[in-house]
Amino acid sequence: MERTYAEDQTFEQKDFAADGLPVTDYENCNFINSNFANADLSKVNFSECSFTGCDLSLANLNKTAFKDVKFNNCKLLGLHFHDCNEMLYAVDFNNCILNLSSFYKRKLKRTNFNNSSLQEVDFTEADLTSAIIDNSDLGRAIFEDTILEKADLRTAYNYSIDPDKNRIKKAKFSIPGIIGLLDKYDIEID
Repeated sequence: MERTYAEDQTFEQKDFAADGLPVTDYENCNFINSNFANADLSKVNFSECSFTGCDLSLANLNKTAFKDVKFNNCKLLGLHFHDCNEMLYAVDFNNCILNLSSFYKRKLKRTNFNNSSLQEVDFTEADLTSAIIDNSDLGRAIFEDTILEKADLRTAYNYSIDPDKNRIKKAKFSIPGIIGLLDKYDIEID
């Protein structure tokens, strides 16, 4: 079956969970207030696209390509971003809910997570070099063998990061956030 191509289109209030999404290359397309929950997005390519007010929770991302894709006000619960195509992978998140998602071994250099909920997200072995995690909740997020060099977490909160198990050279933290680097010692800080 030949791949189709969609360019410069807007898809608004579509229910792709029920209707399905054809294996297509989408370039510079906008998806607005659409439902992708539990949808199979395997092998779909998104390049320079934006998702606004969409629900992609539990969607299948096997070999899905996200190349310079922006997510705004989206619900992205339980997504396995580690299954995505690695080629040119680049995403940004603004006001999104990414709880219970996985970025295992994912390269996320210079990725922005703004005003987002990242509770229980798995960043094990991910590369967050120069990433910005701004005003985002990292409660129970997993950081193990994670590269956080030059990352900016000054306004992130509820994180627990073990400096002995992660690379944090030149990362930026706020004074109140230092507690998240010391909590493994079970000490009281007043």
